[in-house]
Amino acid sequence: MQIKEFLKKLSEASGVSGYEAGVRELVREEFSQYADQIRIDTMGNLIALKRGEATQAPRRSIMLAGHMDEIGLLVTKLEKGFVRFSTVGGFDLRVLPGQEVLVHGRRDLPGIIATRPPHVLSPEEREQTMPLDKLFIDVGLPEEELAQLVRVGDVITLQRQFTELAGNLVSGKAFDDRAAVACIAYCLQHLAAMKHSWDVYAVATVQEEVGLKGALTSTFGLMPDIGVAIDVCHGNMLGVPEVDTVNVGGGPAIAFGPNIHSLLYSRLVETAKAFEISYQPDPTPGPSGTDAWAMQVTREGLPTALVSIPLRYMHTTVETLSLKDVERTGRLLALFIASLDEAFAQALGLKSE
Repeated sequence: MQIKEFLKKLSEASGVSGYEAGVRELVREEFSQYADQIRIDTMGNLIALKRGEATQAPRRSIMLAGHMDEIGLLVTKLEKGFVRFSTVGGFDLRVLPGQEVLVHGRRDLPGIIATRPPHVLSPEEREQTMPLDKLFIDVGLPEEELAQLVRVGDVITLQRQFTELAGNLVSGKAFDDRAAVACIAYCLQHLAAMKHSWDVYAVATVQEEVGLKGALTSTFGLMPDIGVAIDVCHGNMLGVPEVDTVNVGGGPAIAFGPNIHSLLYSRLVETAKAFEISYQPDPTPGPSGTDAWAMQVTREGLPTALVSIPLRYMHTTVETLSLKDVERTGRLLALFIASLDEAFAQALGLKSE
């Protein structure tokens, strides 16, 4: 697998929370090369199983979770040949004016998010963020034709081409969290050449951006022995305190805090050190806001870890990361999985069948 090419496909695909079918097919195609079994659950999560080599029955299992949905927009009204819309997931309204979009109507329509130019705004309005009800989408069609092609409830995605920058960095949309899906694929590829005792459930979850719903339901259905969420965290950038970021290019960020089981954190750190993989400790003093939080509190609870990819400009169309960090994260996960044995399960206090 060429991780850059796979990440490009994922980034440029459409898959707003609740409407992930298109990107899910890309994930299915990639995961199927390494998995023994693939299925889609009722919620829409893609679940790939790579069986371990332990002879005990049932085998211990680990779940890797990375969400494949993205933030997006939804048509709320057609008004005089323009499209009014609402947001799906957390947007900073300041970045929306001027964005290119794709309106997924009866056919896909390219459009732009527009608002009144500054020349006709009052002095007070010029100093404020333009509210959502003052924004609209122009697809260039007359009112009658627009009404035939677009309806209330149609999904809208932001458009942005995957861009390669200097220093092995890349930029694009929806790296949060499709970079993690690429990491999981890279992990599965490594595991294909390694021995591992535990079963591995590789899960591309849905609807994380609107409440961690895919992680809640897939964890409840699988109830593995342990879970690892893979997400993104804030990379170093101008204007953000150093204490709130990790370095892009510095390796995966391994979280510790109340959302994380201390033994899983320790084993991940030990693995990174043993194989000379650059990593960064990531203090997370409260709920992480990631799939890890949903995994940890499912049913009677689950030992959970969180590994994050440093990312700049989160929830914009120019999210930026290092491909080296993506590769390091996938390799770390594979080596961590290969280290799991029954002694570690007992140390976690997991029940024996």
